[in-house]
Amino acid sequence: MYEERFYRQISRPEDLICYEVIHKETDLFCCTKKDLSQYIKERLIHYRHQLDEYIKLRPEFKESFIPISYDKYSPPIVKKMIEASSIIGVGPLACVAGAIAEFIGNDISLLTDEFILENGGDIYLKTKKQRKILIYAKDSPFSGKIALNIDPSEKAYGICTSSGTVGHSISFGKTDAVCVIGESSLFCDGLATYIGNIVKKRDDISYAIEKAKTFKEIKGILIIMKDHFGVWGDIQIITP
Repeated sequence: MYEERFYRQISRPEDLICYEVIHKETDLFCCTKKDLSQYIKERLIHYRHQLDEYIKLRPEFKESFIPISYDKYSPPIVKKMIEASSIIGVGPLACVAGAIAEFIGNDISLLTDEFILENGGDIYLKTKKQRKILIYAKDSPFSGKIALNIDPSEKAYGICTSSGTVGHSISFGKTDAVCVIGESSLFCDGLATYIGNIVKKRDDISYAIEKAKTFKEIKGILIIMKDHFGVWGDIQIITP
């Protein structure tokens, strides 16, 4: 069933062409310099096919909540998900939304010098101007009241969010939002899930921040739980 994403309307950049690309359960919100919807749809079908076929061969890739063994014969997107999840300590599917966004983003990088790809709250982007990413954290008083300031960069990077109170993804924690920034949306997606799982009460926030610091693959993290939040790293919080 298609579900309208209300936050997409308020985050739509006026200087880019924005559109949605949907295939099976994947619903991509795309903003690019020109309409690349057909090409993105082709790449989305390609990666979804690789993932679906691999799951048929190896069901634990989808079902496991812990890392699984490396498979040198698997497709590149599968390899990267297994590698990242093994470093983090989660099942490979914890990285899937960020993985699809990142692989498609890299595919279109020669066709558009700016892009924003959002997949279920996980973003992979490359921007030449400052942008704001609004943070939705359900019933927290910070929800919709703070945003991340995104500086222009020659490199693409990921901004991924996990929640124990918002959305359909499985989380064992109680956070309203865990937002992780780094060069790989695939990795940030998995780490946001991991950090979200270990925060069950407000006193866990400081421990989770210290844990996040041990991962050299990320630049910063924001954790929101009701009326408390913690932040670390190269991350700029602003009002919308």
